[in-house]
Amino acid sequence: MPIQQVCLKMGSSAAYVDLTSPAGKMTMAVISAVAEFERDLLIERTQAGLARAKSEGKVLGRPRALTDAQEADALQRLADGEAVAAVARALKTSRATVMRVRGSQTS
Repeated sequence: MPIQQVCLKMGSSAAYVDLTSPAGKMTMAVISAVAEFERDLLIERTQAGLARAKSEGKVLGRPRALTDAQEADALQRLADGEAVAAVARALKTSRATVMRVRGSQTS
């Protein structure tokens, strides 16, 4: 039967903690609790920062590829029978963006 030995070197000292002993298990439980507490604090601070930014009127997320005027122009060009690729070239954007604009109009 193989014997498993798990040790943890704490700090710069030469002291090792045997993680299979009761003291080692308690040490790992404390370290785990502190790590979980830090993670929860990070999430809380992030959420507070996002809420503050929204309350200040900042727009979160990726900037829009086209303005409202450009979207209207794209829809008009498509209605006139112009190809999606031609509209995309004229507006200096991707075909996917033009198709997304077209799809949002029909929805």
